[in-house]
Amino acid sequence: MLRALLEELALFLVPFALFFGYLALTGRNPLHRVHWDPHRLRLLLAGLAVVIASLVWSGLFSQRNATGYVPSHMENGRLVPGQFR
Repeated sequence: MLRALLEELALFLVPFALFFGYLALTGRNPLHRVHWDPHRLRLLLAGLAVVIASLVWSGLFSQRNATGYVPSHMENGRLVPGQFR
């Protein structure tokens, strides 16, 4: 669960990192707040759009397991561990 949360957080930060790189390449100091203030809402919306797009993409194209999970059970007096079939 933590891995999924960190992946989505990294995707959210992509527009901010790209804007940071843009500011650095154009010769502006990316650490000054004056360059970030007018673009804050756009960067936030772009980050949310990237996260939503990634969730939709993974929901549509992720691998599906056709048979599902068989829980652990007893067969002939022996415990058979649960497994995906």
